[in-house]
Amino acid sequence: MPHTRNLRLSQLAPGSVQSEIRSMSLACDLAGGINLAQGICDTEVPAPVLAEAKAAMEDGRNIYTRLDGIQRLRNAIAADASRRHGVPVDANTQVLVTSGATGAFHATCMALLDPGDEVIVFEPFYGYHLGTLKSLRMQPVIVALEDGAGLATWELNVDALRKAVTPRTRAILINTPSNPAGKVFTRAELEAIGAVGEEHDLFLITDEIYEHFIYEGAEHISPISLPGLRERTIVMSGFSKTYSITGWRVGYLLADAKWIPSIGYFHDMTFICAPAPAQHGAAAGLEQLPPSFYTSLAADHLIKRDMLLAALRDAGLTPHTPQGAYYILAKTHGLNGANAAQKARDLLARTGVAAVAGSAFFRAGKGEDLLRFCYGKTYSALKEACDRIRSLR
Repeated sequence: MPHTRNLRLSQLAPGSVQSEIRSMSLACDLAGGINLAQGICDTEVPAPVLAEAKAAMEDGRNIYTRLDGIQRLRNAIAADASRRHGVPVDANTQVLVTSGATGAFHATCMALLDPGDEVIVFEPFYGYHLGTLKSLRMQPVIVALEDGAGLATWELNVDALRKAVTPRTRAILINTPSNPAGKVFTRAELEAIGAVGEEHDLFLITDEIYEHFIYEGAEHISPISLPGLRERTIVMSGFSKTYSITGWRVGYLLADAKWIPSIGYFHDMTFICAPAPAQHGAAAGLEQLPPSFYTSLAADHLIKRDMLLAALRDAGLTPHTPQGAYYILAKTHGLNGANAAQKARDLLARTGVAAVAGSAFFRAGKGEDLLRFCYGKTYSALKEACDRIRSLR
């Protein structure tokens, strides 16, 4: 009789389940509801971005690109980053075009970290960050951002950060503006994180995909712009949210020239390259869209944020006001269920609006009284969702 004991799942697979975000999107599709669960961003693609991608396909620019991306896009990224962050960025040695910020993170972990290494992650966290670390046999170490009275203010506790560092710590992961909390780290907080990084010689890996979604009183600052942090900082960002092209998978990474070759190698091994025509579209966006596009983007989403905040308050769900990104965490008052996942499904059944269980962004036992709502939607879809949410009253 043949042996079959080698025909089994990996050690990781039994503990890996589909994210609650994906699960709620599937449930929303089945219910024919409005999806405020996933950061799909179904707003209109800017005309230059769409036109250039279409032209690239029609012109036959559909084959593999260089592993670090087309020169045109790297030049545009370097120019944009140099201007916004106030530091020189070399297009040929310090920029890597990636398959979204997700691809950038995966390749960064493979190139710079080893199995068993610890990475400090702030809570509430983005689940894909933890999932990537665990899938590569690295250990996330969670440091909770501070709760205020009644609602979270998500402030950095520097003492808690310092206590989390061990001899196995190799990196600190920062998401600013953050998913799901909309937390924007202040200059003082980033300087404090940077000081810990310098003291213990740690990488600072920063996910800045929502960098253009900033609201009143907040300022986006990248650690790469702070004195003394350039060598140890890996910046991950992209165009998925800014240009409403989440399905195109075009991101990028900024890093010191010594790290780019190895990160690029592992990105090539996993993804080969970001889609070629989409790279041309993203380049056109950086080249042609005026500064007013980005300020209007933030202004439009501020209006949408306030629309959803008002609807949640009217429905008796107490929301936290985000400083950036396009998500709101809200208390689950009045919803039925023993946990956040059940409450999310109760909301979907009663209103046809999908949200995500807050527990997806916290350690076990936390976030069960929260739901995350995405407002990166068209005005018409968001208005309909707000009307349905108000029906809970």
